[in-house]
Amino acid sequence: MKLLRANKDHCIFQLGQREKPLLLETIKLYPLVPAAHHRLSKAGHGPNAEDNQRLLEAALAEQREENHKQVLAMLNDAQRFRETNSGFELTLTPAQIEWLLQVLNDVRVGSWLALGEPEPDEEPEVTEPDVKYHIALQVCGMFQSALLAALGVKESPEWAGD
Repeated sequence: MKLLRANKDHCIFQLGQREKPLLLETIKLYPLVPAAHHRLSKAGHGPNAEDNQRLLEAALAEQREENHKQVLAMLNDAQRFRETNSGFELTLTPAQIEWLLQVLNDVRVGSWLALGEPEPDEEPEVTEPDVKYHIALQVCGMFQSALLAALGVKESPEWAGD
């Protein structure tokens, strides 16, 4: 995936023939981070801790529902992807890029959690049930890098070796 053109209204990305289905299959995994993973505080104490946690979970559920609707709209929008000789052109507005980054981040973090939260230099064992998480982790990173670059975000030094 690479940025072809950009202006203030939209960005056009080039995706290879294999990248489109890879992107679509990856975002179908959304949402992947378990709701219980998000905690208002680590201690969980305080006079309204349980009520506040429920409010957080309700807000997250609402955001996930909105993102899920946008995922479905993206998958079903024939105009989103334009077929070319070398693959596809994907057109996104800056707001859609932000949304897609959120979805990809959820899938990436959820994959990391499903793999047992391995350290960056640790290679977890690949088993048949979790191979999709290994793939999703890498695919999300690749797409996130391209989207962030389109927004002008440079790669940070700690990610340079990945």
